[in-house]
Amino acid sequence: MKKKILFLCTGNSCRSQMAEGWARHLKGDRLEPHSAGTAPKTLDPRAVRVMAEAGVDISAHRSKSVDDLAGIAFDLVITVCGDANENCPVFPGPTRVVHVGFDDPPRLASSAANEEEALDCYRRVRDEIRAFIEKAF
Repeated sequence: MKKKILFLCTGNSCRSQMAEGWARHLKGDRLEPHSAGTAPKTLDPRAVRVMAEAGVDISAHRSKSVDDLAGIAFDLVITVCGDANENCPVFPGPTRVVHVGFDDPPRLASSAANEEEALDCYRRVRDEIRAFIEKAF
């Protein structure tokens, strides 16, 4: 039986989407990964782009609220941003919640001089998330 994992952030637009994509790509035989946000926005096109560069297609993902996944009994919830950690909803049953924070790529990219520098911010966080998924599971 696959372990049900939820990657939670605020907007479910970037970091949690990358984490879901990596978990599905690298550990899909063992994990049933999902992602959601405490205040979902839209999928970040730069996140889609840098994940595609690494061979992971998240273009069909959509931003979801935690409420959209209410029927799933998660084994583990991983908050990937400080705000989601502070505002994490209570999950029923034996769900374990842990925090593994990653920098916010849009915030990092806001001071970039050009698009390539902005994408480098996303690539760094993408690679950090991949390393975490490889090591943790």
